[in-house]
Amino acid sequence: MTLILPVIMAGGAGTRLWPLSRDSMPKQFIALLEDDLSTFQATLLRVKGAPFLPPIVITNHEFRFIVAEQMQVVGVEGQIVLEPERRDSAAAIAVGALLASRVAPDAVAVALAADHVVENAAAFRADALAAAEFAATGLIVTLGIVPTAPSVAYGYIEAGEALGDARTKRLKRFVEKPDAATAQGYLDQGFLWNSGNFVFAAPTMIEELTRFAPDVIAAAREALDGATTDLDFIRLDGRAFGRAPRISIDYAVMEKTQHAGVIAAGFDWSDIGAWDSIHEVMDKDGDGNVLRGPVVALDTTNSLLRSDEMLLTTIGLTDMVVVATRDAVLVASKSAAPHVKRLVETLKQQGRPEATEHLRIYRPWGWYQRIDIGSRFQVKRINVKPGAKLSLQKHFHRSEHWVVVRGTAEVTLDGSVSHIHENESIYLPIGCAHRLCNPGKIELELIEVQVGSYTGEDDIIRIEDIYARA
Repeated sequence: MTLILPVIMAGGAGTRLWPLSRDSMPKQFIALLEDDLSTFQATLLRVKGAPFLPPIVITNHEFRFIVAEQMQVVGVEGQIVLEPERRDSAAAIAVGALLASRVAPDAVAVALAADHVVENAAAFRADALAAAEFAATGLIVTLGIVPTAPSVAYGYIEAGEALGDARTKRLKRFVEKPDAATAQGYLDQGFLWNSGNFVFAAPTMIEELTRFAPDVIAAAREALDGATTDLDFIRLDGRAFGRAPRISIDYAVMEKTQHAGVIAAGFDWSDIGAWDSIHEVMDKDGDGNVLRGPVVALDTTNSLLRSDEMLLTTIGLTDMVVVATRDAVLVASKSAAPHVKRLVETLKQQGRPEATEHLRIYRPWGWYQRIDIGSRFQVKRINVKPGAKLSLQKHFHRSEHWVVVRGTAEVTLDGSVSHIHENESIYLPIGCAHRLCNPGKIELELIEVQVGSYTGEDDIIRIEDIYARA
């Protein structure tokens, strides 16, 4: 049996699913569908166990602790590679191929996006193994998806002659996202959707990158050669990686190579690239609606309505998307859902923090959430995991007052350690060296009141940190 090394790309932003998906917590790490798993975790579980080897996960350095925690939750170990910046899929796959050639030279790699939905994991595994047999002969095999409709959201693949079985064929050509009429023509001609998932032997991918995208593979090789170890992470050399052209693997290699095949996948698939595709894959009520959270809908049909906390009510809507989070609401027609990315760009140009950051910000020790902010003050809710510890730090522009709501806080204040229990508090004056730790078995929750001339997150001087951020 051919061994398969998963290379999972988990560094994207997913702005088309704003306001739920943002730069601070993108869609691949959010439980979007029916269960409590993120699509990243579901991807990990699909490739857990033989014939799959422990994965290589390539992600942005900002997501390193989220990735590590979500891998731990589902019991998957692997290597986590940190990109200093986003350079698109060609650079990520180049790094994955180079690393795969070093750690598992006899295996075949499968490059997978972390934000796709696959309905039948057993069929996926069977298709990946079938593709691996062809990849071992020197082909780069893409997993093509049998279209269910003439979609304009996906690129298409035209297959050529068969390569030994009815489903696996030589890849004849890629075509870009079409208009509606062209998409119908592709559907009639038996074209496949391009899933963006590829199976290949590392030497084959490296050779084709060297032939067609030498700048990409050279930058990836130098970035990997100059990589450092940061806790359990492999941190690529930033200067070298930044020289990689920003280009997808489709443009860099797949549209040019003569060594490509395609297998018509036997599993249901969606890239959940926009809210209309989320509506398509989720269970609906008798009126065709997807309702999540505290939602009441009257005379509403074929719509997606989702709220995190606040009551969301609608009357007389058809083919709409309404998504409410703690700090932002999206209202759009389903047909306009793919254009949410353009809305997010507008918000960024206006300097709106809601474009990129959630109210709840995750850290390796837990999370914090802003409750209120005004002139010379800010109030936060802070949650610290059992055994976790914040950095030893100080501030130059603010004092802090901590009130414990749940659990026990171990507080270091200028070298003195004390334990603060529920309904007790402690004052931290400006300039003091302080640290917060949760020594207990349950989560620690407290309210933090900041007072001072400046309460920004960059007024933190880390003196010592177990997460290597000092």
